[in-house]
Amino acid sequence: MVDAHPSPPQTTRLSYRLEYNQTPLDDGRKTRAAMDTSPTALFDSYEHDFQQIIQSIRDKLDGDARDAHGEQRKAALRRVEMELDEADEMVSQMEIEIQGIPQSLRPAYQQRVKSAKADLQRYKKASKDAHAQLTRAELLVRPGAAGAGSGSSDEPYGAASDRTRLLAGTALLEDGSRRLLDSQRIALETEEQGADILRSLRGQREQIQNARDTLQRADTSIDRASGTLKKMIRRMYQQRFVTAAIIAVLVLLILIILWAKLWR
Repeated sequence: MVDAHPSPPQTTRLSYRLEYNQTPLDDGRKTRAAMDTSPTALFDSYEHDFQQIIQSIRDKLDGDARDAHGEQRKAALRRVEMELDEADEMVSQMEIEIQGIPQSLRPAYQQRVKSAKADLQRYKKASKDAHAQLTRAELLVRPGAAGAGSGSSDEPYGAASDRTRLLAGTALLEDGSRRLLDSQRIALETEEQGADILRSLRGQREQIQNARDTLQRADTSIDRASGTLKKMIRRMYQQRFVTAAIIAVLVLLILIILWAKLWR
């Protein structure tokens, strides 16, 4: 999202840095470094200056950047941006100075640098939030400013109308969120029902496969039984033919015997 209030021009920021670098803070840092020859003197000096800048940023964000209006608020935010740049430079100097600190002391100072970075990021975020609030405030004021020519008695109605629109927008967002939650709940329920249906279909498929296997085994058994019956019928016909042949031979022998006795 494009910031509605761009950073101040480079010349302004540089001039502010020059003015800031000429403050007693810089002289005090040099004096402290000259008096203290310990390897952490410059680091402590930069950290002290960083804390002073952070305190100044905090005062501005809690003061004019929040309570003031119009150009005074914009100017306060511009000063906050420039001081944030100065604080960022102090953190960079602290990171440079930490390289000259003995290894035995370095972890503690590295933790202090991390804490300073966290404070810097927090106030950068606070500055962005302040810019966003200022942008929203200007957007809300513009409709009222357009109707300012009709008289000051219209301003309360304009403010009420803006608040009504904001409340309506909030209600729409809440309604949309509620609908999204309902849709998500319905989707989850549908997914569970679909999973149940798939499990049921899987069970039915297994039952159908088992029934088909049973039918195949029964068909095989019927084929074997049919073959056995055909063999039995074929043997029955063979036995009948053999029996009829035996009877015919016996009858023929009886007739031959009777003819021989009667004619001899």
